[in-house]
Amino acid sequence: MKTFPKDFLWGAAISAPQSEGHGSLNGKSPSTWDKWYEMNPEKFSKNQGPEHTSNMYETYCEDAKRMNAIHLNSFRTSIAWTRLLPDGKTVNSEAVAFYRSYFNELRSNGVKPIINLFHFDMPWWLMKKGGWEARESVEAFAFYANTCFELFGDLVELWTTFNEPMVHVECGYLYGYHYPAIHDLKKAIQVGFHTLMAHTLAVKSFKEGKYSGQIGIILNVSPCYPKSQSKEDLEAAQLADLLNTKSFLDPTVLGTIPENLIELLAANELLPKVETNDLNTIKKNTVDFIGMNYYQPRRVQAPTKINQPALSPADFYEHYDWSGKKINPYRGWEIYPEALYDVALMIKNEYKNIAWYVSENGMGVADEERFMDQTGMIQDDYRIEFMQEHLAQLHKGIEAGSNCFGYHSWTFIDCWSWLNGYKNRYGFYRLDLENDQRTLKQSGHWFKEVVDRNGLI
Repeated sequence: MKTFPKDFLWGAAISAPQSEGHGSLNGKSPSTWDKWYEMNPEKFSKNQGPEHTSNMYETYCEDAKRMNAIHLNSFRTSIAWTRLLPDGKTVNSEAVAFYRSYFNELRSNGVKPIINLFHFDMPWWLMKKGGWEARESVEAFAFYANTCFELFGDLVELWTTFNEPMVHVECGYLYGYHYPAIHDLKKAIQVGFHTLMAHTLAVKSFKEGKYSGQIGIILNVSPCYPKSQSKEDLEAAQLADLLNTKSFLDPTVLGTIPENLIELLAANELLPKVETNDLNTIKKNTVDFIGMNYYQPRRVQAPTKINQPALSPADFYEHYDWSGKKINPYRGWEIYPEALYDVALMIKNEYKNIAWYVSENGMGVADEERFMDQTGMIQDDYRIEFMQEHLAQLHKGIEAGSNCFGYHSWTFIDCWSWLNGYKNRYGFYRLDLENDQRTLKQSGHWFKEVVDRNGLI
């Protein structure tokens, strides 16, 4: 029996834009996703846009009971900035009523709400002003964050500012998967710095307001493994780790931006615009805890061609395929549970053993109806195996002294996933797109047993 710590948080994660639906209703203004779908629906899988998603705006009461039925004791979702403050300043009273009722339903069903403030859903009104490229976004986000603390602070004990900030940086400004889908390394770095400052001012507001509870950030952490022990491959791994992990983890936890990152950016004429007191503000406003999303490792090798100054991350490192990898063919992602142990030790040894939890870990599979039995239940043994293997490595890290307080699967119910729509399914509950009906999968039964035991057999 692998027993987890007392009061361990067992739950699931989702986001507002991927689950609520009512994308253009109830006073909500458009996000970049709403407008991008309006402009270019052909980019979205099967023309599945963000309007309806999993319709939790209507079903949250029943869904909270479904969480209780499989004994989840916590659930992370987000507030839609566009719903709460449609123009950035004016509070939407219907949104306040919705979120207060939503969070109360969770609590009354024994489910602790962990509330995130930004999950890739940039308001369109702000995007027209430059989005995260504009310094105005920093103050706008701080105002939004403080509004949330004031309106919902009596219902929420654990807050996070951003989910995977590196993703909206690289997907929007390097690789073309999020709006505005441009390829500009210098803009990406400025977007990253403004995101860091928006996070920092939100933490500052939380602490100065003396709100109860704790505040953190959710980062996607993929440990960097070099192809070989050659000097070039080791340096590539160090740079990949510096750019993708330490760039947010160091300032949010330690209060400092790594000196070698500053030197790297300066050498490549990529330093962002910084205001006079920014670095001091970062130093004074570190987080209480960290959420870590983990799906796959990052395997890198030395770049084959280097531009100077750099034009893309490929000038610092390149990816390589490890021949011995196990893979999820539906996402093309390597399955490597051992990295979760490495993450646990990294946090213990390099980041003051700060309190942290696994905020996302899951397996997306297409066409799950193939695995439906005669009763209508999906027998997702592959998902159970995936979670078992990762939880075993997490338990090993906790036994080694890492201060982990929870594990959240992605996700509670099959949800809409950006350009991929509903192509891959992740949920404990299956969603029928025809009628919004929810049906528990075998993994949901299994997870309930894990929660009841507070451990793995």
